[in-house]
Amino acid sequence: MRFRLDIAGALARAGGRAVAAAVLAVVVLADTAALGQEPPSKDTIFARKILMGAIDMNMDEIETMLAPEGKLELADGQEHAETISTMLMAFPHMFPPRTNQWKLGADRDPATDTFASPAVWSNFADFYQRATTASKLAFDASRAKRAADFKPLIAQLRAACNACHAVYMKID
Repeated sequence: MRFRLDIAGALARAGGRAVAAAVLAVVVLADTAALGQEPPSKDTIFARKILMGAIDMNMDEIETMLAPEGKLELADGQEHAETISTMLMAFPHMFPPRTNQWKLGADRDPATDTFASPAVWSNFADFYQRATTASKLAFDASRAKRAADFKPLIAQLRAACNACHAVYMKID
C-alpha cells in the first residue's frame, strides 16, 4: 500500500492531482479487496465518481484545446488522451453488483449514491465493451501523429461517452 501511495503522491507533485486522486481511490479499494474485505458500496460508488470526474476533466482539457478559439498542443492532448484511456480500462471494474442501488425517486447524495442505471448490471457485457471501445479510441488519439488524426478520434471518443451515458446513466 505504501508504494502505491508514493505513486499517487508523485503524480500529484507532477501536476496530475486529478489522476492521483483517481489512482488513490482505485488503489484503496483494491487493497481493501485484497485483504478479503469488500469496501462499503458507497465508498466504491464515490471512487468511481472520482474516476469519472477525472476522465471528464481530461476530456474538458482536450475539448478546450479543440474549440474554435482554442490552441491544440498535440503533446498535451495526447497525454490527456492516454490518461483517459487508462482510466477507462479501470472504470467498468468499479461496478460490482452490490453497487446496483438505483431507486426511482430516491433522495440521493450526489457524492455517494449511484446514478448508474440497473442496465449496467443486466447488460454488463455491453457496458464493458463500450468502455473498452472508448479506451481504445482514447489510446489511438494518444498515439496520433498529427492534429488531423487526433481531432476525429476525440470526436469519436466524445460520441462514445455520450452514447454510453444515454444508455447507462439514470437521471430522474
